[in-house]
Amino acid sequence: MPTEEQGKRGRTRTVTWTDPAICMEEAGRMSGLDYMRAMKDGEVASPPICGLIDFKVTQVEPGLVVFEITPAEYHYNPFGAVHGGIASLVLDSAMACAVHSMLPKGIGYTSLEVKVNFIRPITIETGPLICEGRAIHVGKRTATAEAKLTDKEGKVYAHGLTTCMIFRP
Repeated sequence: MPTEEQGKRGRTRTVTWTDPAICMEEAGRMSGLDYMRAMKDGEVASPPICGLIDFKVTQVEPGLVVFEITPAEYHYNPFGAVHGGIASLVLDSAMACAVHSMLPKGIGYTSLEVKVNFIRPITIETGPLICEGRAIHVGKRTATAEAKLTDKEGKVYAHGLTTCMIFRP
């Protein structure tokens, strides 16, 4: 049972999401590029993680996917900055989706490894951040991609690299 003081300091946030099975079914019916464009345009549901963390796709081109996130209090760690896992999650999503945008219908993938470099702390005062993911190489079985997390002026807060495994028949 929370104390009276904890109750005064408490916050509430409600999150709603679409059944992830629906997202997976929609993704399997179209190419990666078409799926990512449909997600950006709101024609298909975003995966639940987008609602939980509150980030969205804002641009999609072949080999390029851009997300936007605005740092919020609920992203904070105990030291008054956005938890590094939030930056890692958005970088991983942008990189993996950039790879996805290059895949034909029915071909899946997963991240094999992700490397992230944190450059500077992220706080509410940072303002909206843009995460631009670019595919570097998409082969038969593996793909690589990179991403940068920047503010509106282009200042880099984190960047990363990934290797993805591609599931081809």
